[in-house]
Amino acid sequence: MTVPLGNTTGASASLKRRILSLIYESLLLAALLLAGALPVVVLTRTWDHAVARTVLQLWLLTLCGVYYVWQWAGAGQTLPMKTWRLQLVTRDGLPVTATHAIIRYIAALAGTLLLGLGFLWALIDRDRCFLHDRLAGTRIVATEDSAPAA
Repeated sequence: MTVPLGNTTGASASLKRRILSLIYESLLLAALLLAGALPVVVLTRTWDHAVARTVLQLWLLTLCGVYYVWQWAGAGQTLPMKTWRLQLVTRDGLPVTATHAIIRYIAALAGTLLLGLGFLWALIDRDRCFLHDRLAGTRIVATEDSAPAA
């Protein structure tokens, strides 16, 4: 039996806070991709350029996917989400499964490739959810320790 997470307020996190977390996430992801690209670049340096480029791109997409699915399905947070006191949960407030995380990653990737429309969706969504959260059945909530001290 799965129980709701105890460290969330249940309130959706503000769009501003989610955007700031995304900015931090991009910095962390850039470092991960730079480090992850090195072995592939070294191994494919003598290959045909077009093949090596395709292999590198597929490797980096896979690396991103493994990182996000592992973080979301494990703790429900990446490091930037933890810093900004955000947590990914299902619509019902339960922990995210690997299936939710995979669907969310694929939908976020598609939304990003469509000029960021998946993120811009939050501007018109009634709950300010990103499109990939709608499609995956997830939402980002504020954790209780983000509440102002009394």
